[in-house]
Amino acid sequence: MVEPWLLVLASSAGTYLWRGLGVALSGRIRVESELFDWITCVAYAMVAGLITRIIVMPTGMLAASLLPDRLAACALALAAYTSPAAIRSSPSASG
Repeated sequence: MVEPWLLVLASSAGTYLWRGLGVALSGRIRVESELFDWITCVAYAMVAGLITRIIVMPTGMLAASLLPDRLAACALALAAYTSPAAIRSSPSASG
């Protein structure tokens, strides 16, 4: 059996290696590039797919709820998020 401290050390090394690489390369990345746009689109698509999967095919306690209830909750959350009051009170709206 692998020692727990070895697993923590290996996972920390992997995490901080990628973070360090990101810091080292961040000055060379052009945010306006087509590659960056493509990566952004892929990231949004993955998040949308995961949210859809959670709503349509839930596991655990969420699976006990009905699909119309989950869809109604999503619609209400989206309406609250895009409401004028929520937009007015967002930190980016004040700047």
